[in-house]
Amino acid sequence: MTIEMTDAAAMLAVALEEARKGYAEGGVPVGAALFAPDGRLLGRGRNRRVQDDDPSIHGETAAFRDAGRQRTYRGTTMVTTLSPCWYCSGLIRQFGITGLVVGESRTFTGQHEWLARHGVNVLVLDSGECAELMTAFIKAHPELWNEDIGEDA
Repeated sequence: MTIEMTDAAAMLAVALEEARKGYAEGGVPVGAALFAPDGRLLGRGRNRRVQDDDPSIHGETAAFRDAGRQRTYRGTTMVTTLSPCWYCSGLIRQFGITGLVVGESRTFTGQHEWLARHGVNVLVLDSGECAELMTAFIKAHPELWNEDIGEDA
């Protein structure tokens, strides 16, 4: 399974739209989308920890839930604006999602390398748009960011 750059950029646009919605709502601007092997959008979502007062709703988990039950996740691709944390990386590994497109890992280097070592096809795009959005959020809301990543302020 190879993820083409043009496909990855189009898929990232969906996740970035979700991240922007989250930012506008006062939440952590991480968006994600899950795509079928044929490129069809299965589900999309954004981090809603703040909006829903639920620490389990990260961008990736929201997209996964929005996709609904699938017979298999083999061949699917999770697209996220930020390198996935341990929680979301565990979801990807647990359900056998085989592709991962990461918008950026400058502001937070999650577990995309761990996923790659365990057979997930990973493509890091290093998107300036994703990095700028997250940098602005971290600057404006350092306490929310530290809470989100489990760090003390």
